[in-house]
Amino acid sequence: MSSELKFLKQKRVTVIGVPFNGGQPKEGVDKAPYRLIEHGLLDQLKELDWDVNFVGHCELPVFDSTVDPDVRKVKKPRYVGSTCKTLHEKTFDASQKGDFVLTLGGDHSIAIGSISGIMSVHKDAAVIWVDAHADINTPETTDSGNLHGCPVAFLLGIAGQLPGFEWLSPCLTPDRIVYIGLRDVDKGEKKLLKEHNIKAYSMHHVDKYGIGKVVEMAIQHVTSNGERPIHLTFDVDGLDPEVAPSTGTPVRGGLTFREGHYICEAIYETGLMVGFDLVEVNPSLQTTDKDVQQTLSIGCSLIRCSLGETLL
Repeated sequence: MSSELKFLKQKRVTVIGVPFNGGQPKEGVDKAPYRLIEHGLLDQLKELDWDVNFVGHCELPVFDSTVDPDVRKVKKPRYVGSTCKTLHEKTFDASQKGDFVLTLGGDHSIAIGSISGIMSVHKDAAVIWVDAHADINTPETTDSGNLHGCPVAFLLGIAGQLPGFEWLSPCLTPDRIVYIGLRDVDKGEKKLLKEHNIKAYSMHHVDKYGIGKVVEMAIQHVTSNGERPIHLTFDVDGLDPEVAPSTGTPVRGGLTFREGHYICEAIYETGLMVGFDLVEVNPSLQTTDKDVQQTLSIGCSLIRCSLGETLL
């Protein structure tokens, strides 16, 4: 067992596919886990000397609008909640065994399940959230009603009660989450970030300080300069669309190829990582196969860096 992996019992990664698109309206993001596996991800991880435990893709409930009507503005709450509960249980089981947990989305609503599952084991874990968007809308502040824009609110316990989420207890505190890469934040989200004093590094901060300093400050903030398990959740729209074009909500002015990979490399180097989500890859978007292959390749390389791949 490597001394680098401070909160794991062995150098084993459990890989969980979540072919889910219910947190947003665009078809195709549910195909990403299958395509990432087809792209050779598992063999790539084995080449990094990880014991790879691929548990397959989550079996999802069937969405039926007649039994899962909107609740106020929120769409498909029972569908999202049930899927996240399934993922919570799988993530909890793998994390309890001492594995690194790699979750392949799917849209970003699945982070409710992956993070809550890991935090049921690593109760003081921190979250580094790489994204163009803050994903902290509540059922009251969301304009779209799409739950992929709300997972942080659920994890913090500020989303209120919705059918489908009766199983979920708040597991995250505002001092244990930090954002990197924000550049498209709703007015209501900005208010919530300020009210809860949540640390966020936008692309302005990346430009001002450089990615090295931003990642250093982010890690220091959520770990309080000590040792605390870290879960990294990475939405590919945190990258600039020129880098990762096949995603559902692209925003110009994002992280470069190297900035995105440096985040993963630097957090792995702390030895504190216990889990990683890759979300919002959508192989059905963009018009050329080159765009799709580029985004899949980027997704795989981000994962490899989060599990210790180095340039030298």
